[in-house]
Amino acid sequence: MNRRIFLCGLTLGTLALPAAAGAQQAGTVPRIGFLFYGPSGPSPEIDAFRQGLRELGSIEGQNVTIEYRFASGRVERLPELAAELVRLKLDVIVAPGTPASLAAKQATSTIPIVFAGVADAVGSGLVASFARPGGNITGLTGISAELGGKRLELLKEVAPKVSRVAVLYNPVDRSNVLVLKELQESAPALRLTLQPLAVRGPGEFDGAFVAMGRNRADALFGAAGALTTEHRKTLVDLTARRRIPAMWGERQFVEAGGLMSYAVNFYDQVRRAAAYVDKILKGAKPADLPVEQPTKFELVINLKTAKALGLKIAPSLLQRADQLIQ
Repeated sequence: MNRRIFLCGLTLGTLALPAAAGAQQAGTVPRIGFLFYGPSGPSPEIDAFRQGLRELGSIEGQNVTIEYRFASGRVERLPELAAELVRLKLDVIVAPGTPASLAAKQATSTIPIVFAGVADAVGSGLVASFARPGGNITGLTGISAELGGKRLELLKEVAPKVSRVAVLYNPVDRSNVLVLKELQESAPALRLTLQPLAVRGPGEFDGAFVAMGRNRADALFGAAGALTTEHRKTLVDLTARRRIPAMWGERQFVEAGGLMSYAVNFYDQVRRAAAYVDKILKGAKPADLPVEQPTKFELVINLKTAKALGLKIAPSLLQRADQLIQ
């Protein structure tokens, strides 16, 4: 009798093991990596991504976990941070911005990667094509071929007498290099002379603005990227001292006191990256998910800054603006 009870219990226990293991596997919480160029702590980009997840029923700390790595504006740290995330064997990595996306792609060819707000997904070498990304990476691109010309047109519309435009960019940032190329292609038709000013770190900002004055630039285009966006307040203040109109590469600069920007809503792209993550976690392959190209660019104007510069914005341009900052 004791032997029968023992064998019965052993059989039932053995049968129960696969079921328990299956239940544990089915209940595994997905793990997402978030590779960010900015500093640690709260940020609009992280808030936007979390919002996108919540809209799809995924809540951090409940049914999904997120591992963060922050570069604090130092592009050179991104490869090291990407490698850290890869070693964690995550389900998917989210990489806002071109430098973070390139670092993630170089770190792994197997873990799915979702990018957002990259300058040119094809031109930067992230994907083979928009329709067929190939490999383990896809997402949302934030620039188009005609964007450079439109930015210069708007700058000249606000300040018609502009003839020499300084372009502040980081040559280490692939997205900045692509933006400069587009501006250079568009400038001759608008009878504008460009003055590229390379900055690789905040210690080079003052020298760049001295060179700007020496070359008598009467306007500025500030490219957005890990370095410049991280130090946008400093750059906006330096521009204000020179009292020249500036077009910036992202709305964050205008929110910090810059004159104007014309770009995709970066926060919105990071929010929508959550939809790609959701599809991948449900079994989709990045290679089968086409890259989303921008269909709308936002014009944001800071009226307080315009007034300080003595600029009168035409009513027609004010009506076209997506947001006016008082």
